[in-house]
Amino acid sequence: MPLSCVKEVSVMAEQKRDYYEVLGVDKNADEAAIKKAYRVLAKKYHPDMNPGDAEAEKKFKEASEAYAILSDPEKRRQYDQFGHAAFENGGGAGGFGGFDFNSADFGDIFGDIFGDLFGGSRRSGRSNGPMKGANVRTSVRITFEEAVFGVEKEIELTLKDECVTCHGSGAKPGTSPETCPKCGGKGQVVFTQQSFFGTVRNVQTCPECGGSGKIVKDKCPDCHGSGYIANRKKIKITIPAGIDNGQSVRIRDKGEPGINGGPRGDLMVEVMVQRHPIFQRQDYNIYSTVPVSFAVAALGGEVVIDTVDGQVIYDVKPGTQTDARVRLKGKGVPSLRNKDVRGDHYVTLVVQTPDKLSHEAKELLKKFDELTGDSLNAAKRVESAKDGNSTAKDKKKKGFWK
Repeated sequence: MPLSCVKEVSVMAEQKRDYYEVLGVDKNADEAAIKKAYRVLAKKYHPDMNPGDAEAEKKFKEASEAYAILSDPEKRRQYDQFGHAAFENGGGAGGFGGFDFNSADFGDIFGDIFGDLFGGSRRSGRSNGPMKGANVRTSVRITFEEAVFGVEKEIELTLKDECVTCHGSGAKPGTSPETCPKCGGKGQVVFTQQSFFGTVRNVQTCPECGGSGKIVKDKCPDCHGSGYIANRKKIKITIPAGIDNGQSVRIRDKGEPGINGGPRGDLMVEVMVQRHPIFQRQDYNIYSTVPVSFAVAALGGEVVIDTVDGQVIYDVKPGTQTDARVRLKGKGVPSLRNKDVRGDHYVTLVVQTPDKLSHEAKELLKKFDELTGDSLNAAKRVESAKDGNSTAKDKKKKGFWK
């Protein structure tokens, strides 16, 4: 190979961005991570989503090229060893005769992309069979203690039930739903779309029958053709001990009715836990602070600590400093998996300074201070020492001292 050709290949290779960088993945990324990264970029920069945007089209081609190489184990091995030069004509790794989009598997990715873009789906199966109903979401507010020990609550919400007049068909009594003429009862319609890679076949839910495969001409007077009647219902829910704020409880078969004989969906109840004036929770542990008098902190004594199980007496050691932490084992929040396993309660002791003292108490405190370091006169001693040093210097200057 002429030297000029080698230089040209090297320059071309240097102009391209690293394929891993293009997809935004690590060099050790697995096949699933590579596919996920490309799916995001392909949807973002696809020409059908950015008509007339040359820069988006360029980025789409760049991402597609990177995916075609990194999704193929053999090509990825060649790229990791020789870089871009492996795919240039006559490259050091033998080459692949230039980049070829057709060598990569884009089928499932573009099926999903076009399904998102045009409201379709790449699934070819029938959608008018039995389908589970949609889940219903609501919330309930409980106290801190109820979250710790569990509680039963009754909530009220509106749910759909099968219409007793038409038995869920939506048709007027004496009539029946008819096969949808648009989809022929399949529940899906097929259309083609011209894309960057040519013609793509897409499948979407039939807009005429909503995927049921049937249409109702004479609608039921009670449900107006929907097949369902909305009713206000009260439902009891059991909230387990140890649940945390924002977690949800699932109640089976209390959601929306199924389609074409499918099961009902579920009821998802999000739990909102009220803030407690004393306790704070972190995982399965509880934290709080307790004031301790100066006398108890210095001499030792008993203090009363509030816990979720009630009040407990704790013996404070003499000489306890403020912010000392006490651990009450097993006084925390029960585990969701095993309510007999509980976290701990950590208590921070805060030494309180009295703000109202009688004259007698003040005098006694002064006497106490004299016996324990005389801290009240510490500043005076420092000033006296300074004054003493100044007087000595003045005398020396005047000749009193030689």
